[in-house]
Amino acid sequence: MSKIFVDACFGEATPYTPVWMMRQAGRYLPEYMKVRAEAGSFLDLCHDPEKAAEVTLQPLDIVGVDAAILFSDILVIPDEMGMDLSFVKGEGPKFSDPIETREDLDRLIGGEEAAAKLTYVYDTIALLRKRLDARGDDKALIGFTGAPWTLATYMIEGQGTKTYTISKKMMYSNPELLHAILRKVTDVVKLYMEKQIQSGVDVVQIFDSWASAIEPSKYDEFSWRYMVEIAEYLKEKYPHIPVIMFPKGIASFIERGLVYGNFDVFGVDWGTPMAMAKEKLGERYVLQGNMEPCRLYSKEATTECVEALQDIMGGERHIFNLGHGILPDVPVENAIHFVDECHRVSQKA
Repeated sequence: MSKIFVDACFGEATPYTPVWMMRQAGRYLPEYMKVRAEAGSFLDLCHDPEKAAEVTLQPLDIVGVDAAILFSDILVIPDEMGMDLSFVKGEGPKFSDPIETREDLDRLIGGEEAAAKLTYVYDTIALLRKRLDARGDDKALIGFTGAPWTLATYMIEGQGTKTYTISKKMMYSNPELLHAILRKVTDVVKLYMEKQIQSGVDVVQIFDSWASAIEPSKYDEFSWRYMVEIAEYLKEKYPHIPVIMFPKGIASFIERGLVYGNFDVFGVDWGTPMAMAKEKLGERYVLQGNMEPCRLYSKEATTECVEALQDIMGGERHIFNLGHGILPDVPVENAIHFVDECHRVSQKA
């Protein structure tokens, strides 16, 4: 069965513009919170294919989105490379052993050995593939990874950060070490994404959540070129699988015409004007996004933005989404309203 979301990723005509939301399987859904409580912890939920598959599918039935995105976490990669990951309540993810030296990096496993350890992710995807196929509908399954730069910041800082001081100090004072970290992570990510495809995902997305931490003149060197390498690897082997790139906060990089690469969809964050993204990228890539997530607190503000995006994109070469993730206290009915409005304004006669 042809999937509307996959068709849209390739810029093909669809009966309406499909929509999904980043972080759509999450804390705003009471049903998710129930499964999370049963799992015991966030990481336990990621490691339980049955429960991870359940929360992946919840937004399809509750909110009505056109694609499911695998429930997992970007940090399972460094965790399986040998770093000590924990999720501290109220503080987020922490690594007790951040990378400071080449010796720290060398003790981590890489390549096929690391990618092969992520079996619970592949088992979740296989379970989802079976369940989605059994439903008989046209909903797509999206796999994902963090970009090497975003993963590296956690591995170097040991936790989330607002300043990226340690990572950026390394960028300027020891770029060789930072590139060595990025190389090792990139090699794992390529195989990890390939195994996700082999397990049954229809589409993959690469998230560079912390792209804006890098000055525009350095962004290609320390992030974008590694993302492009991953996309190229996947497109060469699996041309039928769309690749979505989502680097957050790089409007000036886009404006200066610096985006390149062999991929299909460019995710536009909410801080980048969609009209500018269309002018610079719309002929080469399908565009995804880019409603400001906080508009979901108001149905009126949501409708206003959805209609404006439809006016800009004209229902062509576009996928509706938020310009970053949905927030935990958004009313479920408002998320449903967003999806319904996206379908309403883009429905073709």
